[in-house]
Amino acid sequence: MEKQKFGVAVIGCGTVGTAVASALVRDEGYLFEKTGVPLTLTSIVDIDFSRARAAGLPEALFEKDFQKVLDDKSIKLIVELVGGTGFAKDVIKKTLAAGKHAVTANKALLAHHGGELYPLARKNGVALAFEASCGGGIPIIRALYDGLIANRIDALFGILNGTCNYILTEMTQKGRSYQDVLAQAQRDGLAEADPTLDVSGMDTAHKLAILGSLAYGRRVDLEKIPVEGIDTLDSADVAFGRELGYTVKLLGVAVRMENGISLRVRPTFIAQDHPLAWVSGPFNAVSVYGSVVGHTMYYGRGAGGSATSSAVVADIVSCALGTADAVFRNLKIWPDVSEAAVQLPIQDIVSRYYLRLMVEDKPGVFAALAAILGKYSISISSVLQKEPQDESASIVPVVITTHRAKEGDVAKALEEIDRLETTRGTGVCINILDEHEETI
Repeated sequence: MEKQKFGVAVIGCGTVGTAVASALVRDEGYLFEKTGVPLTLTSIVDIDFSRARAAGLPEALFEKDFQKVLDDKSIKLIVELVGGTGFAKDVIKKTLAAGKHAVTANKALLAHHGGELYPLARKNGVALAFEASCGGGIPIIRALYDGLIANRIDALFGILNGTCNYILTEMTQKGRSYQDVLAQAQRDGLAEADPTLDVSGMDTAHKLAILGSLAYGRRVDLEKIPVEGIDTLDSADVAFGRELGYTVKLLGVAVRMENGISLRVRPTFIAQDHPLAWVSGPFNAVSVYGSVVGHTMYYGRGAGGSATSSAVVADIVSCALGTADAVFRNLKIWPDVSEAAVQLPIQDIVSRYYLRLMVEDKPGVFAALAAILGKYSISISSVLQKEPQDESASIVPVVITTHRAKEGDVAKALEEIDRLETTRGTGVCINILDEHEETI
């Protein structure tokens, strides 16, 4: 008996949508051979099909009326790839209400409105799958809910934004300024015309909210994640850090602690021999530390049509086989069926820190700095001070690295240092993240 075809519709025919549609058309026979499921692309919905035509996709698939797709009983799954949180949310809500599985790569939508969408999927007996939302083609979502299910996750460190990683790689390896590299990235298509979502750290925060929820089986509140971007990072600090043996990365960090979970997004120094330090250019990587397996690392292309389509098609297959529905229905890690996470305030983090202070080049200044740091129980690990290039210069940078200290204490010490008559401007503080200790 011939199996009933599993109809799929793709909503949005941009870079990723075109790549997904092309993969479904091109590889229909191959996917059937591997899975035994006759996946069929039935419709591509958009108002502009120029990309689809350029990719050679059949005109018969083009459809402008989304309602026709919702009404088509042969379509079992709809892929939302329009982006944003407006129309995209409407697409997924209508898809789920129509009793069709939904697949999306939309991390912002899930981070902001997942609490509304997960229950709707559950109510209508269908799955909401989103492997492509975090890390492009890297199967990190599957790793968390499947391959690492035996583990309590101790920590997760992620390079989750390719644009930022490209910019920081160029600043670190070539000594280029942030503005120079950003302009180049925009010319090369590696950064949006408005790069705010990426460089502010919010794109990474959206992904961390999703990954944190799955890793710990607790509902993460996006609004409680402290976020700093790379847009205020000074190339001087990148250079000083490199001299001290560190590489700067924009990291999404989640750490399980005794009394809750510490989550944050910000530029962070890591040792040059840290596994994440060699991840360069637009690539993404996620280090996950499990209680049973120890350290595992997932690396690959974090964006782009082809890489992202790999994850989208994997979700389509999973829905067609029924595995996505079984996982969604039975596991207790999804945000709508789990308790709220206890998210610890940033002030409670204990870590090492890089401090850069602009001070007058005169006797007694360092003693004053050391006295304030000592007042807040902050122990100095190293000091780097450069001679002024111009003998007439009266202001010089002093770079201090600390031993482990409480972040709230470091912040208080910096406030006091900034008020000294011998300091200028605001001191710079960058977290130094050590390799997480394995528990096995």
